[in-house]
Amino acid sequence: MLNIADTLRQWCREGRSFALATVIQVSGSAPLPVGTALAVDTDGTAVGSISGGCVEAAVYELCQHVLAHGGPPVRTRFGYSDDAFAVGLTCGGEIEVLVQRVEPAAEPHLVTALQAVLAGRPTAVAHIVDGPGELVGRTLHVSGEGPHDGTLGSGSEDRQVVAHARALLRVGRTARIEVGGDADTCPERLSVLVHTHAPRPRMLIFGAVDFAAALSQAGRFLGYHVTVCDARPVFTTATRFPYADEVVTDWPHRYLAATETDVRTAVCVLTHDAKFDIPLLRLALTLPVGYVGAMGSRRTHDHRVDLLREAGVPEEQRARLHSPIGLDLGARTPEETAISITAEIIAHANRGTGRPLSHGTGPIHRPEQPLPGLAMVP
Repeated sequence: MLNIADTLRQWCREGRSFALATVIQVSGSAPLPVGTALAVDTDGTAVGSISGGCVEAAVYELCQHVLAHGGPPVRTRFGYSDDAFAVGLTCGGEIEVLVQRVEPAAEPHLVTALQAVLAGRPTAVAHIVDGPGELVGRTLHVSGEGPHDGTLGSGSEDRQVVAHARALLRVGRTARIEVGGDADTCPERLSVLVHTHAPRPRMLIFGAVDFAAALSQAGRFLGYHVTVCDARPVFTTATRFPYADEVVTDWPHRYLAATETDVRTAVCVLTHDAKFDIPLLRLALTLPVGYVGAMGSRRTHDHRVDLLREAGVPEEQRARLHSPIGLDLGARTPEETAISITAEIIAHANRGTGRPLSHGTGPIHRPEQPLPGLAMVP
């Protein structure tokens, strides 16, 4: 639902009832991910999408029915159809959709959550999508910091969901989780979809070179908060890197030691200079960041690995280094190289192979990997 937060907040502010259709489960090559939503208000205005067009008309009609007749939330599935006049997905996948009526006055915490999203603050909305009928459709707002709003039914269930929601916020993922089923503490088994809005992941580019200018533009396009850092002030200027969110003049390893990183952070080392590279990579390879890559020829890479070994960097840390950086696209220009690097970052984050899709078989979209400690619905 957070994909249409601006319109939903406006409707909530106006006290306008609406039907909310949410993708709660996906299998195969479905067009849009879990958590994507479409909403219809009492005037028939629709916003959002759940399938890119395949089943929108059928979902719109279901939303209008729920608005007109009320009743409990409705779950429905859409699968593959090769009939041009039938309702179904043409991509071969399957989606499950939950449609419910939302009365803004009854869920003030939802308004708070939508306002937080639009303000750019870390926010999660936990949404019961399966369980006892009277609980399905309930929501709970979990802020990145501070208390939560609303309730899913009991204090013990709320505590479990809040802990899971904050774990998902840290990695910036929307996911469906299972909680409860414990006769002593949480007797009701609940399936909860946790919608998350996390700050933009960071891309840290070290080396104020032409490749960094192109990579900062590609990173910005992909939604990263981009920082370009170099120790040489004559090259490290905002004018040279207009797409970077930050341009920092500092020694790379010193800046990395002082800045915040997380499991979504991509570290891209483009300096080609051992006096910068080695101290920086020694530190970067110890951090729980998502990606560490370094530019250079194969000869440069071999020499760099020797220096890291001499500096005491263990094999398991050296194995994390993506070098030479990027996928083999035959890239030559800075712009092509930026696509090569970002393609490798995407493939690494999603456990992709980097091979042409035409050379493979099976579903195009892989299921997301479960997080440690979370009972996630596949």
